[in-house]
Amino acid sequence: MAAPLLPSKYIYGTTRLGDPKIPVAERVKIARAAMDAGVWFHTSRQYDDALEVLGRAFAEDRAKVPPLIIKIGNNNLAELRANIRQNLTPLGLDHVDVGQLCLGGEYAEDFRRGGPCYDDFRRLRDEGLVRHFVTEVFPWTSQGPYEALKAGHTEGLIDAFIFYLNPLQRFAANPLWDLIRERNAKVIAMRTVCGAPVHTLRDVPGAAWVPYLQERAVEVAPIFERSGIADWSEFCVRFAFSFPQVIATVGSASRQAHLDAYLRFARANAVEPLPVDIVADLMTLQRRWSDKVDIHAKPWTM
Repeated sequence: MAAPLLPSKYIYGTTRLGDPKIPVAERVKIARAAMDAGVWFHTSRQYDDALEVLGRAFAEDRAKVPPLIIKIGNNNLAELRANIRQNLTPLGLDHVDVGQLCLGGEYAEDFRRGGPCYDDFRRLRDEGLVRHFVTEVFPWTSQGPYEALKAGHTEGLIDAFIFYLNPLQRFAANPLWDLIRERNAKVIAMRTVCGAPVHTLRDVPGAAWVPYLQERAVEVAPIFERSGIADWSEFCVRFAFSFPQVIATVGSASRQAHLDAYLRFARANAVEPLPVDIVADLMTLQRRWSDKVDIHAKPWTM
């Protein structure tokens, strides 16, 4: 039986390590700072040259290479193996600690109905190529994971569900979210602060890169203000850990100050949940948003 998945409470998201507007040396430096902090990392071949930046940082101190969650996927075992190698080669690694399954085509259907893809995942785990699996969820893909979890197909193989979870976004559709909580399935919360402070998203033109975020910020800002918490990152981390199913939150940082804001919580023995009434008000908003907006969205428009 595989060891339980026990990530750091804060997982360093590497999206910004692929930002060409930031000098490479600065990107390597912030990666090294996160390595020195001892937290887990989350990365993907999709993040431009983030893997190459990480490869440089890892080469500087192999003793501090962190456990990694890596996005992996495709439609069959051969494609999945190739995708795994595309991710591992720039990192100089020989295995994936946690594979974030991003499934399409026949694999997505197999996952829903308990098909042969599970045998393929077990084979990769038995080989040691991928040691744990988590399943990526979006509003437009929630039905498959919902059916798989309900039927018990994920038991013993899928360690957690990973999706955007912050005060403005909860990308597991309502039926899946309810089932996750009912079954006490584990969750890794992505996109901790939703990209910017709520007042910035509400008030600064262009800060909300899609209109729905600005509209949601209008509704969330008064709740944030009522909480009496001054720091948006603290509010968001405490929101994620208000749900006992959440075992970690993934937030990106390209500046030391932003990384330090997250590391406060990574080093804590426990994260204090938000007040019950604050969580209840945010959950009410998220249920409405999920039914009226999220599940109707075209893929990748959110």
